[in-house]
Amino acid sequence: MKCPFCGHQEDKVMDSRPSKGGSAIRRRRECLQCQKRFTTYEQIEEILPMVVKRDGRREPFDRLKIVAGIRKAVEKRPVSSEKIEALVDDIENTLMERAAKEINSTEIGEMVMNRLKELDDVAYVRFASVYRQFKDINAFMDEVKKLLNRKS
Repeated sequence: MKCPFCGHQEDKVMDSRPSKGGSAIRRRRECLQCQKRFTTYEQIEEILPMVVKRDGRREPFDRLKIVAGIRKAVEKRPVSSEKIEALVDDIENTLMERAAKEINSTEIGEMVMNRLKELDDVAYVRFASVYRQFKDINAFMDEVKKLLNRKS
């Protein structure tokens, strides 16, 4: 493991413990040259499907794109980072269980919206307004009315 401080290639492991609910191992390391300590995480490399975009392009699944979209939707809302991570973890797990080689971006968007609907109404409407590309205020109002009817 390359030291992030001095670049030396040799270190020793000071401590190892399970992390992220047992799906990763957290290792505390010490560089043998500069004696500074740093933390690494070891986890299984997960094979996720290719995402088929609306225009037909294909690209690798990118967790960070989903996190960024959700963060925009929950901006200034009482939604913790842990809840965002759990939501994205849930989507990733669903995709891995399917074991499909490809998935449409629209399907991923629907997964995000369904989970946001349960998490925070305002975040859901924000995400839906961008994702569904509402053409006018009437389309936006229709979505809000559906949400209000569901809550009643």
